[in-house]
Amino acid sequence: MKLSQNGFLCLIGALGLCAPAFATVTITALTPSVASPQKAGTVITWTATATDTGTGPLTFQFKVGLKGSTLAVVRDFNAGTLSAGTWTSPPFVWVPTGIAGTYSIEVTAQDFSTTSPGSANMTDSYTVHPLASTTPVAAKTANPLVALFGSPACASGSTQRIAFQQSGSTTVNTTNYVPCNPKAALNFEIAGMYPSKAYTMYSETDTGGTITNGPSVTFKTGALPTNITFPTFTVDTKGGDTTSPMLLLGPVSFGTAQSPLVATDLNGKVMWYYYDPVAPNYTLLTRPLANSTVSGNFPYPTMLVIQDGVAWNPAATTQQYLRELDLAGNVVRETNTGIIQQNLVKMGATDAQSCANVHKPPQIGSACLGGFHHDAIQTLPNGYTAVIASIEKIYPPGIQGDTSGLPVDIIGDMIIVLDTNWQPTWYWDSFNSTYGLNVSRAAILGEFCTTGEQGCPPILLLGTGIAPDAKDWLHANALYYWPSGTTPGDLVFSMKDQDWVIKIDYNNGTGTKKILWTMGLGGNFSFNNIFNDPYPWFSHQHEVGMENNGAGPMTLFDNGDTRVAAPPIGLGSPGCMPNDCNSRGIALSVNESLLQVSPLLNWNLGYYASADGSAQLLADGNYYFLVATILNTSTFTYYSQAMEGTPSGTTGGATTTLNIAGPSGYRGWTMTNLYNPPIT
Repeated sequence: MKLSQNGFLCLIGALGLCAPAFATVTITALTPSVASPQKAGTVITWTATATDTGTGPLTFQFKVGLKGSTLAVVRDFNAGTLSAGTWTSPPFVWVPTGIAGTYSIEVTAQDFSTTSPGSANMTDSYTVHPLASTTPVAAKTANPLVALFGSPACASGSTQRIAFQQSGSTTVNTTNYVPCNPKAALNFEIAGMYPSKAYTMYSETDTGGTITNGPSVTFKTGALPTNITFPTFTVDTKGGDTTSPMLLLGPVSFGTAQSPLVATDLNGKVMWYYYDPVAPNYTLLTRPLANSTVSGNFPYPTMLVIQDGVAWNPAATTQQYLRELDLAGNVVRETNTGIIQQNLVKMGATDAQSCANVHKPPQIGSACLGGFHHDAIQTLPNGYTAVIASIEKIYPPGIQGDTSGLPVDIIGDMIIVLDTNWQPTWYWDSFNSTYGLNVSRAAILGEFCTTGEQGCPPILLLGTGIAPDAKDWLHANALYYWPSGTTPGDLVFSMKDQDWVIKIDYNNGTGTKKILWTMGLGGNFSFNNIFNDPYPWFSHQHEVGMENNGAGPMTLFDNGDTRVAAPPIGLGSPGCMPNDCNSRGIALSVNESLLQVSPLLNWNLGYYASADGSAQLLADGNYYFLVATILNTSTFTYYSQAMEGTPSGTTGGATTTLNIAGPSGYRGWTMTNLYNPPIT
């Protein structure tokens, strides 16, 4: 089926001419790379072609769902390529690994450039056969450390998971439980296995508390690919929380192809990895997810990442995609800055224009959306997702102490909340002064960004007539949805360059967007300095969140950049004291009624990381911190230390129980396995 629209807009005047009001779009084909039917786990690449009487670019969106169900957006609108009058969609790579059955695949082609956009759609069906019919099957995937386990259908009302065990080991790992479907076989991605090892796998079906084991199958993992450089790890202190024997690390790159995302055991041995061969220089892992459901699949774990690539604006190639990956590395959902920007403008977000449409040189007041960065979370009610995006805005000369005499490019941030189809439903703009931020308050350490600078979002408005450097005003780096607190359902937002954590009135999408409080030096809270620290407040902090599903404490990684900086930049502090020029692991008791914080942990980690880092409270009361980006002054390379410690009581410190050196990383977590990631 295909639909198209056309019409005319008459230009009244001396010319008396009429012009097309919107384009005529016609989809000419929707083609899979392999014909239906195919077994679950097959790589199927869909391509659509279309014609367009408008100026373009023509963009394409793909939806997928079991036939008869509501279709889900799995690849949102992105620009195609034009050749000889025909537009070709970006390839849609679909790897069905969930429930077997007949699926509907719908493509919509739309030209957003015309006065009234023209569009068309076409739908095809595709049958996915189960891996297993009467006996279970374990099949290979594109990732040699991940198996696809096909399990026969089980009775309605029961739940099922897969147990897997390395040959010769007594340790049994399990996936998450999922609901049975008596009409369809189930498929599970099995991950968290060592390379080149034999494993036994079997289903566990829970029926009213009675567990029934299915037949066992064997599977041997492959070797690690030799064309990928895997990081090495050195265990300095061995031990750690035995209930959380897996470490997940998202490396960062500085000018070279980055290491893959990896999960290791507590000895640093690789048990899982992800590597994008298309854009190997940038995959930012924001969060591991436990229960994502996309396009008819049952709940399964995924990874939420930000990646590079061109999305509508050819001038921007970094941090343009928000994606959800399954454990085998398949993209199961994707959106991009181009379509997000279009939808935000429709919602009235004037600061979210396309940077390609901004006049050169940009005028004072011009603003545009640059790229996603630092954090995306999926812990909001209804399965909603929130992501941070950068906004550039031009301000008059002299703002934030600039002495160039030219208009100034300031980098701010926008929080964007997406529904289950990853369509924007709510946004918060840091440049809206009615919410409570003062754009005249410069970055504490005077941070700035230049075009193409590592660690900065895309910088697209600098150039002739503008001050030479963009002011890195906030450098937001963490989001947390707080389900409890004095005003439940709000957002906690970390602004590194302001040394502040703020609480925003989200109220589950109905709030005022105003700042409810500011925490940090010069903010609303007082600090109960029970450990007599000469500089008690955190600075340039990372991964702020409330543990225990919002009950607390608040944990964060205190990089300590302002504390370490020498006066006068240190805001009147004596600079770092002897043995205190290091980053710290911090846990805080937060009293919102009294606007007071009290430290529960103030752990000098023994290393200084000027950027990145993460924090986590473990089930046994220990704390885990990733000291993420440490400079080796001998080799001028960066590395990280994954550290766990037991709080030592009245001193505020901790006894180190685990310390593993590895590649520089943005964030890291410790967990039971890939099916039970932390929710903070």
